[in-house]
Amino acid sequence: MGTPQPPATETTQTRTPAWALAATGSRDAESAPPVADVELGPTGRPRRSIPEPSPLSSHGPAKIIAMCNQKGGVGKTTSTINLGASLAECGRRVLLVDLDPQGALSAGLGVAHHDLDMTVHNVLVDPRVTADDVLVHTRVEDLDLLPSNIDLSAAEIQLVSEVGREQALGRALYPLLDRYDYILVDCQPSLGLLTVNALACADSVLIPMECEFFSLRGLALLNDTVAKVRDRLNPKLTVAGILVTMYDSRTLHGREVMSRVVEVFGDLVYDAVINRTVKFPETSVAGEPITRWAPTSAGAEAYRGLAREVIHRTGR
Repeated sequence: MGTPQPPATETTQTRTPAWALAATGSRDAESAPPVADVELGPTGRPRRSIPEPSPLSSHGPAKIIAMCNQKGGVGKTTSTINLGASLAECGRRVLLVDLDPQGALSAGLGVAHHDLDMTVHNVLVDPRVTADDVLVHTRVEDLDLLPSNIDLSAAEIQLVSEVGREQALGRALYPLLDRYDYILVDCQPSLGLLTVNALACADSVLIPMECEFFSLRGLALLNDTVAKVRDRLNPKLTVAGILVTMYDSRTLHGREVMSRVVEVFGDLVYDAVINRTVKFPETSVAGEPITRWAPTSAGAEAYRGLAREVIHRTGR
């Protein structure tokens, strides 16, 4: 997206705002009326006004959001857990889908995934197994999980010869759509068949991006993949937004990458920014979202802000 257009000039019969006159050193700024200070967010933009989510009288059909980035270590699983928990705090019913054979999402919610008899792998490859057979209720109210473990690593090989292999996940999730408001799919850090399954059934893609240079470069490849899936499999697929994670405002590199991301992607970048903190590894060990483990922390508030933005953008 392009950068926002500057305020109109006098030739368009629109008065130039006082802040713009002051920034250009215009003598007219001295006579301009004072304006209120604008609060800037971590992105460097003025904070947008996001209303508090309204209560829901009914639930569904769910919006499916694929949490996707082919680069590992960008906070994708952490963001899936904590966004899901924050959406549940807002009165939304949320289903998390662990589509990574490492099972980090399941472990991060305190599920002993290695001991499970059935996981999302069985749902994808065995038509006799339904999502209800695998569904796990987490410790968080209104937050459910389709867990995963290392068995899922065989799914890509097993699905490759199947007809409609890219729609296997969509077929599994379809009976659940009316129960939930959001389904968040935690994709593995690659662009293989499992990730394509997530993109083929998703309404949108949320991209967690570590605030560093190489993450910026990887966004181009991911955008190409999203465009191909949209053209060939899922015309409704859009990019929901870009979530900047692991941000450290104390470093020049972090500030420069943030500035570049906002310059290139504009309003796609969420106002919510996830800073580096030791709290997130602690929550992973505890098997709890940060909104429960450290409910008053800056990280918890950042994910609550992200949830409000997601609800505002999706109209849920």
